[in-house]
Amino acid sequence: MHDKSIELLNLAIADELSAIHQYMYFHFRLDDLGYAPLAGLLKKTAIEEMLHAEMVAERILFLGGEVEMVVGRPVEKIHDAQAMLEKAKSLEQEAVLMYNDFAVQCAGNADSGTKKLFEELVAAEEMHLDGFDRQSDFVQRFGERYLALQSFQGGDADGEGG
Repeated sequence: MHDKSIELLNLAIADELSAIHQYMYFHFRLDDLGYAPLAGLLKKTAIEEMLHAEMVAERILFLGGEVEMVVGRPVEKIHDAQAMLEKAKSLEQEAVLMYNDFAVQCAGNADSGTKKLFEELVAAEEMHLDGFDRQSDFVQRFGERYLALQSFQGGDADGEGG
């Protein structure tokens, strides 16, 4: 009965795992470049994506399915901070579109619980997109000066501190 929802949820797991790997790679690279606050934002986002994967896995198990731990795509080796932010924005935009579509499909299959989960994921991914968009705007407006200042500051780039 819930086969379609389980299929969609496993696609979501693959997407979340891909995002976790990509964001942790960006975190490592940015930290190595001395951009601790921006690195912290990517690490924090990766951890939030891990929590999303956990919620999705719990729903799959509730529906009686098997959790497939398949990563959807390989990590892109990007070394430029602005290019990393652009990639992160595109991943979040894709996730928003995908989860909106999945929510509609679940509604059509009379699975309101999974629909609600996908709607919650849309809201969370939109918040990530907003944060990456804000940082990308700062880098575009202030360039190397903005990035250089990060090497002297603590905390994370979203202004929440340590």
